Amino acid sequence: MLRAPLSTPPLSPPDVIDVEASGFGAGSYPIEVGLVTAEGERFCTLVRPALHWNHWDPKAASLHGIPRQSLIEFGRPVAEVARALNEKLSGRTAYSDAWGYDFTWLALLYDEAGLHASFRLAPIQCLLDEADRDAWHTTLREVEQTLSLARHRARSDALVLQRTWLFLAQQRTLCRDD
Repeated sequence: MLRAPLSTPPLSPPDVIDVEASGFGAGSYPIEVGLVTAEGERFCTLVRPALHWNHWDPKAASLHGIPRQSLIEFGRPVAEVARALNEKLSGRTAYSDAWGYDFTWLALLYDEAGLHASFRLAPIQCLLDEADRDAWHTTLREVEQTLSLARHRARSDALVLQRTWLFLAQQRTLCRDD
């Protein structure tokens, strides 16, 4: 089991964002955005699809488990989601483990909203050294088990990613102190 040593000084984790989508390819769009900030604030919202966003991939739906009707009933308008992200992340960098997908979906969100993102999106992999990359997937699975969170929901995924990074960073710090 993962246990952070008590003697390790606190580290500032990165802001981590995750996006769930209607599918994986052309025509897909964001349906849920989750964020965990360096300060520990957790944010998650469903995104109400724009009228012309019609693509729905049953395979993606089986992963995230979000019915399209829930987006229509409970989702926030695209512009409202974009403004909320800008407010929470202004001038910061948010990290994603699926940068290529998340960048595309967030760009679509902001384009539809007629707004520009006030933050930068970067791959979380750029924060990892070689040893971290080698240990990433095993550590991520252990963090998932420890946290017992529902997977494939945006905020849960963001939290697991942030905690995985934090655990690896603490291990790196310990190795340097030895």
